[in-house]
Amino acid sequence: MGSYKGDEQHHHHHHHRNESNCVLVHGPIIVGAGPSGLATSACLKQQSVPSLILEKSDCIASLWQHRTYDRLKLHLPKQFCELPLLGFPNNFPKYPTKHQFISYMETYASHFSIKPRFNQAVIKAEFDHVLGFWRVKTQDFEYISRWLIVATGENAEPVIPDIPGIDRFKGRVVHTSLYKSGSVFKNQRVLVIGCGNSGMEVCLDLCRFNVIPHMVVRNTVHVLPREMFGFSTFGIAMALVKWFPLKLVDKLLLLLANFTLGNTDQIGLRRPKTGPIELKNVTGKTPVLDVGALSQIKSGKIKVMEGVKEITRNGAKFVDGQEKEIDSIILATGYKSNVPTWLKGCEFFTKDGMPKSPFPNGWKAAKGLYTVGFTRRGLLGTASDAVNIAKDIGEQWRTIKECSDSNFNYLPQRNVVQNKVKK
Repeated sequence: MGSYKGDEQHHHHHHHRNESNCVLVHGPIIVGAGPSGLATSACLKQQSVPSLILEKSDCIASLWQHRTYDRLKLHLPKQFCELPLLGFPNNFPKYPTKHQFISYMETYASHFSIKPRFNQAVIKAEFDHVLGFWRVKTQDFEYISRWLIVATGENAEPVIPDIPGIDRFKGRVVHTSLYKSGSVFKNQRVLVIGCGNSGMEVCLDLCRFNVIPHMVVRNTVHVLPREMFGFSTFGIAMALVKWFPLKLVDKLLLLLANFTLGNTDQIGLRRPKTGPIELKNVTGKTPVLDVGALSQIKSGKIKVMEGVKEITRNGAKFVDGQEKEIDSIILATGYKSNVPTWLKGCEFFTKDGMPKSPFPNGWKAAKGLYTVGFTRRGLLGTASDAVNIAKDIGEQWRTIKECSDSNFNYLPQRNVVQNKVKK
């Protein structure tokens, strides 16, 4: 992997003091060892292209391992969540649990012998116009490669909104990335800010522990049943979109949703004007797939609140004039990309850290830069990106190989230490 000769268990301390800590990586550098990074590495391997994954945490799929609540299951049936070249085990249920998904990731990494370099947080990556290569700096090394693949994804950092008065609140405030289970909130009055899939599921989980969650719904939201007539709603939508115009499919989904769930406007969940699939494609906002929260809202176990005006020492004031005493606040406010913090001098990403080119063309930029997992289409989008990137780099790799087998010899050697490993 990379420029390491011999065994993969590389050691960091074979550098002489006067050498700069540069590592020449023969294949692409992939930033991030989540599903996107693993899928891309596996697809590259199939094209006989080596790669090196740099991961800031100490494990693969760290978002899944460290930042998800205990009762999480995949929201979509497993066939829509598989990575390329290796499916889920047959004995997994239709909606695998968080732990099953993590074990699938672990199996995937070992099946393709993917060995990321852990605890390597990328501080800065930029294109060196003189060399024509990417320089990727972590706290320990500078890695150099012709290709850089950004696989940090749309959900790299929690979004913490600025809510007036939240600093003076005397209770506990946690983001859902740190929420594990409702057991620590037993018998409390909990304010959940956000009504996406996480917000709804956290509320549902809290109900099991004698909590009456107050869920803040600031904007409109589409709620769809997870299944209709025994079929996954997402599966139905995917099948219909192949044959019918999107707006028609959206109309049909909403008709079925109203039939199975009733009119959600009456319980404080107003639907957006734009249909659910169109909205997801345009803004990336996912419809909520109901796994039970709706019936708890109807029975009054989950209270729906309008926007928060301000947080007080002991509670919250709401836009509609209500005031409530609150013991804890849970922020179900989602995640964002962190690309702008480390990728420098790059015009390809917006200031929000998303590719400027919309799907399906967002995977390839200029100068050997690629992105995977920014499609706003979940793991299906990731799989399609990974396959495209590997094909594209595979062709370049073979061309370079044909041109000359010592294809990296023209690099200015004084800048690069070939990090050889002692056997």
